[in-house]
Amino acid sequence: MERLHIAFFGPVNSGKSTLINAICGQEVSLVSPVPGTTTDPVRKLAELPGLGPCVLIDTAGLDDESLLGAERRRRTLAILDQTDVAVVISAPDFGTLPSQLGIPVVHYTRGESVESLLQRIIAVRPREEARFLTGDLVESGDTVLLVMPQDSEAPKGRLILPQVQVIRELLDRGCNALCCTPASLASALEKTTPNLVITDSQVFGLVDAAIPADMPLTSFSILLAAAKGDVTTFLEGARAIDRLKPDSRVLIAEACTHVPDTEDIGRIKIPAMLRRRVEMPGQAGHDQLQIDIAAGNDFPDDLAPYDLIIHCGACIANAQLVRARIRKALLAGVPITNYGIALAKLQGILDRIAIPYSRTRRQSS
Repeated sequence: MERLHIAFFGPVNSGKSTLINAICGQEVSLVSPVPGTTTDPVRKLAELPGLGPCVLIDTAGLDDESLLGAERRRRTLAILDQTDVAVVISAPDFGTLPSQLGIPVVHYTRGESVESLLQRIIAVRPREEARFLTGDLVESGDTVLLVMPQDSEAPKGRLILPQVQVIRELLDRGCNALCCTPASLASALEKTTPNLVITDSQVFGLVDAAIPADMPLTSFSILLAAAKGDVTTFLEGARAIDRLKPDSRVLIAEACTHVPDTEDIGRIKIPAMLRRRVEMPGQAGHDQLQIDIAAGNDFPDDLAPYDLIIHCGACIANAQLVRARIRKALLAGVPITNYGIALAKLQGILDRIAIPYSRTRRQSS
């Protein structure tokens, strides 16, 4: 389901960009004798023999001593959170990468063939049991109804990635995938009785009210939480919503960077729902719930000030990144949940939501 993320680290002008170009067979990274040519992480999608679809990430030199060297090193080291395999360019007097949990490292020395390097990457690449996004919620022959709002946040002329992935998976699993919008939901239910309803989390309440109470219901974000993160930790983290106070501080973390709209889930809808739940009428200034937004790679180093982290569904981020952020939150003692689970909690229906690979009864929301 995910592309393998291979990141290249080393000193300035050690040949990282040249190596990536050799692997791809074309010039995808700028190569120059000028020190510090690569200033920010550069990503290239590639299909590699024995590895399949990959993301190759070129990084700035870790020994960059220029005026912006410290910031470049920070951005380079931040890439470790989303790295599945690290390739370190060996060079005299170059130290090792900071210790990072569970990341295999391959050391490359100039002169080694690309074929040899790829074989060594294949040997150490993480191998996880293949898991379906829909998990054990469906089986062949089931009818699944997908409720997909097409509001201003929906990309024009196409579906968002999780919707595409789920539809394809349902077809591969021999299921009947039916699609509708919230406006056509009633009409769709007149024509079929689905075995499962999957919806966008932002319309959880509307869909829950429209379907029978015993009809399994989940969301795209929750499917991603189970596939990429730690759904048990996310479920536990949602309980922290009950403990929020007017002076609490919440971090909304997005794995991507986008221009928000008036219907944005993470920046508009979830904050509004949190404030309605926590703040008292007539409150002012310092007594209001503080909500911070972190987008893309800008995940705070210090999480201690927060009472709760609500992470996006991570539709374009890999599992390595999501799990790294979960580890950081747990080490800081800060509860973490994700959009779908938080929205179910805020709408009072978390106890009836279907969770992939989880048959344990959850605490009432």
